[in-house]
Amino acid sequence: MAVTDNRPYFFDQTPDTLAALLADWGMPRFRAAQVMDWVYQKGVANPQAMVNLSKQDRVMLVERMVFLRGAVLQHQLATDGTQKLLVDWSLTEDDLHADDKPRGGEASGTSLNVLQDTTLGSSKTQTECVMIPATSSDSGKLRKTACVSSQIGCAVGCKFCASGMGGLDGNLSPGQIVQQVWQLAQLPKVGRISNVVFMGMGEPLTNFRAVTHAAKAMTADWGLGISVRKVTISTVGVPNMMKRLAEQDLGVTLAISLHAPNDAVRKQIIPWAEFVTIDQLIEAGRYYFEKTGREVTLEYILLSGVNDQPEHARELAEVSRKLRSNINLIRYNEVDGLPFGRPLNEAVYVFQQILRDAGRVVHLRASRGRDIAAACGQLRHEQAQA
Repeated sequence: MAVTDNRPYFFDQTPDTLAALLADWGMPRFRAAQVMDWVYQKGVANPQAMVNLSKQDRVMLVERMVFLRGAVLQHQLATDGTQKLLVDWSLTEDDLHADDKPRGGEASGTSLNVLQDTTLGSSKTQTECVMIPATSSDSGKLRKTACVSSQIGCAVGCKFCASGMGGLDGNLSPGQIVQQVWQLAQLPKVGRISNVVFMGMGEPLTNFRAVTHAAKAMTADWGLGISVRKVTISTVGVPNMMKRLAEQDLGVTLAISLHAPNDAVRKQIIPWAEFVTIDQLIEAGRYYFEKTGREVTLEYILLSGVNDQPEHARELAEVSRKLRSNINLIRYNEVDGLPFGRPLNEAVYVFQQILRDAGRVVHLRASRGRDIAAACGQLRHEQAQA
């Protein structure tokens, strides 16, 4: 996405590119490792606080490099600990504080740091990211998952999703994607992020270069140091790019946003299903498993009366047999203005049991952040309507 400040952006850098930049500016190349350590390991993005750098080098970094892009318009905290940020990439924090206006108070289930002047910014330059806390059923450890956006808006236009209601407005850079994870980690009581899912706004595989470069920075020792096995890239289904991802040797999990057990139902809710069949997605998923050895996740949002019936569960069981996969069932979070409803609990449990009886590995994901509209794109949509 285009930005007005053309200075190099820290989160777009690798150790080699940063070292080259600093050398061009007359600094020793080893400064790059020090700066990387301050930002990624210590969570410090203000050069003036990097005390093992000379005063001259700190001033130069302030003048010549952008460390954080965008401005947080809203920070929301749900009663279950989920936290959500609405970021406008065309603004700076100085823009928000120009008039020294009060910015709201802290309360569970409400907005923190709410933008008072809603004339600032535009939904066409805004994305969302979410930190989701959960206790692992396997280890009992607290898992902190960052759900990040890869684009501003979305071209796919899934009928049940708020992200694509205004179409696609632009791609994020690798650094803008990485910054979301870094910024979530700086929120109160969060700390180190353990998992990342590319399940925010946008179709990740249509911003392929930025997404794969961001995944490398997230998992690198010099970067965020997150295990590759705890990074998931989710796609509605772009078979040629799924195969290309398999060739990247990233080691991340691939998730297919299936959401229907047959092409007829899928075409009703996902416009791109007119051009890509489930059989094509399954074939690309098989290729991913053969190349990487990583089992594919099939994501399935349950929409009341649309795809949550017993016959749909039986069809899904047969589809999932065609490749090494596990199934994630997700209850729909309602979106104002869209005609889809949340499934009844009884229907959800019947659906899950049919899959289990068929021998499929299936997980029912707990709903998180419902009191802050944590479903992808909802906060941006609400801001646009304000």
